[in-house]
Amino acid sequence: MISRLLRLIPPGTIAVGAGLGLLGLASYVHLAVAGHSLSGADYNRLSVLWSIVFTLGIGVFMPIEQEVARVVAARHSQGLPPGPVLARGVTVAAAMLAVLVLAVTAGRQLLADHLFHGDGTMVTVLVGALAAMAVAYATRGVLSGLQLFPWYGTQLGIDGGLRIVMVALLGLAGVTSPIWYGVVLVVAPLASVLLTLPPVLRAIGGGPPVAWATLLRGLGLLTASSLLSQVVVNVGVINLQLLAPSDTAAAGALLSALVLVRIPLFVFGSMQASLLPGLATTATTGDQAGFYSLLRRAVGIVTALGLTGAVGAVLLGPWLVGVLFDAPGVLGHGDFAWLAAATLAYLWAMVLGQALLALDRHRAQALAWTVGVAALIIVTLLPAPVILRVELAYTIGSVIVAATMAVLLRGGVRRPPARPLTDAVTPAVSGGIR
Repeated sequence: MISRLLRLIPPGTIAVGAGLGLLGLASYVHLAVAGHSLSGADYNRLSVLWSIVFTLGIGVFMPIEQEVARVVAARHSQGLPPGPVLARGVTVAAAMLAVLVLAVTAGRQLLADHLFHGDGTMVTVLVGALAAMAVAYATRGVLSGLQLFPWYGTQLGIDGGLRIVMVALLGLAGVTSPIWYGVVLVVAPLASVLLTLPPVLRAIGGGPPVAWATLLRGLGLLTASSLLSQVVVNVGVINLQLLAPSDTAAAGALLSALVLVRIPLFVFGSMQASLLPGLATTATTGDQAGFYSLLRRAVGIVTALGLTGAVGAVLLGPWLVGVLFDAPGVLGHGDFAWLAAATLAYLWAMVLGQALLALDRHRAQALAWTVGVAALIIVTLLPAPVILRVELAYTIGSVIVAATMAVLLRGGVRRPPARPLTDAVTPAVSGGIR
C-alpha cells in the first residue's frame, strides 16, 4: 500500500516534504509560544504582521522563484549553467523589494496606527522580513530548477529548525514583546540561505546571457495571480483588525484557527516543487493524456488531504486553538467548518491554477484569482457579524476561483511553439505556503 502511494507522488516530494514539514511545525511552535507569552493585544499585532509578511512575501517573491526555476530548468536540460539566470532573478527581486520598502516607508505611520496600535517598530520588522524572503526565494529558484530537492528541503528545514529554537529561547527567557517574535521571521530565513549557498555557488557558471524578456515574459501576470491568491488566504486576519479594531482577541484567534485548518496546505507544498515540473513537461510535449492523468492524481490527493484535515479541524479545532495557542474561545465548530471548506476549495484552486500556468495561460489564472478576490470583497462588505463575513469571504472566494479555473481548463493541451535557445522555457508553476 505504501509503495503504491509513493509511486503516485512526483520525484523530490519526500525531500521537499521533510523540510516543509519542519517549517510547518515551526509555524505552530512559533505561534504557540507567542500565544502563551504575549498579551491578547500583542498577539494580535504579531498576527497582523505575520499575515502581511506572508501575503506580500509569498505573493511578490514566490513568482520570482518560479520564473528562475523554469528558466534554470530549461537551461539545465541543455547543459547550460544557471549563473546568468540567478543574476537576473536577484536583480528583479531587489527591484521589487525596493518598491515594497518605499511603499511601506511612505505609509509607515498609517500602517503603525491602523494595524499595529501605533508601534512603528513592527513596521521596521516587516521590512526586514520581506528582505529575508526576497533572498530566500531567489536562491530556492536555482535549487528547484536544478532539481536539487534535498538542498531545497534542507533550506526549508533549517529555516524551520531555527525558528523553533529561537522562539523556544524567547519563551524560556520570558520575552513578552511581539517585536522579538517578529524578528525570528528575519533571522531564520537569512541564516537558512547562508547555510545552503554552497550548491548554488558551485553551479553558478556562465554561459549565454538570459534575455530580460525570458524572465519577465509572464512575471507580471504571475505576480498578480500570486498576490491575489495570498490575499484570498491571508487577508481575513487583516480585515478583521480593520473592521473590528477594538476586538483585541479576534485577529489572533482567527490566525490560530487558520494555521490549524491549513495543515493540508503544508502537505501540498511538499508536492509543489516537484509536481509542477511534471505538468510543465507533459504540457510542453503536447502529452494531453499524461497531463490530465497527473492533474487528476493531484486533485485526488489534495481532496483527500482537505477532507481529512476538515474532519479533524471541525471536531477538535475549538479545543486545540485554546490548548496550543492560548487563543480565546471566540470560534466554534461552525467557524472551523467554514474555514475547512474554504481550505479545500483553495487547494483545488492551487492545483488547477498551476495546471493553467503549465499550459502557459497566465492570463486565465490571473483572471480566475481576480474574480475570486472580487467575490471576497463583496462578501466582506455585506451586513453580517464580522467574523462570519471574513469566513464566508474566504470560502466563497476560494470556491469561485476553483470553479472559474475548472471552466478555463476546458481548452485542453496544445503544444506551444518552439522558442530560441535563450528564450527556452518550461511553463511556470504557481502557489506557495509559508
